[in-house]
Amino acid sequence: MDCLRCGTCCTAPDISALGKPVGVRCPHLGEGGLCAIYDERPAVCRGYRPDEICRRIAAPTLEERVKKYRALFGV
Repeated sequence: MDCLRCGTCCTAPDISALGKPVGVRCPHLGEGGLCAIYDERPAVCRGYRPDEICRRIAAPTLEERVKKYRALFGV
């Protein structure tokens, strides 16, 4: 599955390698849902692959997608 560029994976989970807490937008998430440090992003980000969860949490806004993600994973 191709990335939907929705920004949820850069907002909903924590990214400890960047000191980013749960539910906070990554400071490196640029316009259009693209990573501003793509070539230097941490291993956890490099390992992420879009999957069925992306479809399950689909919603019109980032806020709604993050809420669905957090409910799904209990965070």
